[in-house]
Amino acid sequence: MTKPLPALFLGHGNPMNAISHNTWTAAWRRIGEHLPRPRAILAISAHWYVPATAVTISAAPRTIHDFGGFPKELFQVQYRAPGDPELARRIQRLLAPIDVMPDESWGLDHGSWSVLCHLYPRADIPVVQLSIDETRPAAFHHETGKKLAALRDDGVLLMGSGNLVHNLHTYAWGRHMPEPYDWASRFEAKAQALILGEDCAPLIHYETLGPDAVLAVPTPEHYLPLLYILGARRTGYTITFPVEGVDGGSISMLAVQVG
Repeated sequence: MTKPLPALFLGHGNPMNAISHNTWTAAWRRIGEHLPRPRAILAISAHWYVPATAVTISAAPRTIHDFGGFPKELFQVQYRAPGDPELARRIQRLLAPIDVMPDESWGLDHGSWSVLCHLYPRADIPVVQLSIDETRPAAFHHETGKKLAALRDDGVLLMGSGNLVHNLHTYAWGRHMPEPYDWASRFEAKAQALILGEDCAPLIHYETLGPDAVLAVPTPEHYLPLLYILGARRTGYTITFPVEGVDGGSISMLAVQVG
């Protein structure tokens, strides 16, 4: 039996990482070089956060520039990976009885392509994106990750893209790299310990983790992709953190690799 592909959560951070060469982007490239080559990718991005569960079915998903105020060069990036309608249909079947809507209008938002352009710069691996249903509790997203785990056996890379700590109100825009806020470091360290200990319950109910969690996760959309990846974990498989560090004081760039 072929070994299941790892599942991967990436802290994507600032959209400028798409066209930057820095510690984070170099680490993403190394991950792409060392992972077994997937036949397809299922991306779960913080930036498709809508009141429904949907999956992209386009054979040629568009590159979405879902941001403003950045240099023209960033808006010129096109990540022309093919889609995989058959994989999208399989995801619908796997997640039944959840009503997973087929979506032809969405594509790949920057939560997906800003990291994929470093992981797989040739854009030659099919990519399907799954939305995050904003009406559902955190436990729903973890359970959905469990259902998606079967895809790992068939050469599909599960990739969650968000940030464990994501507080833009305290982010040091335009300033030299400051030290992480104490609360950001504490929450990241606590989350890592829980992940390594296979204790997902506190991570699912992250609001119970105290005042540091309130600052680290002021809104859930960047945090929830992690729960999909933790849901795809199987007993006995290792957890590693191939990328670590905090950007701008309050954005965790932590990556979590399962398997």
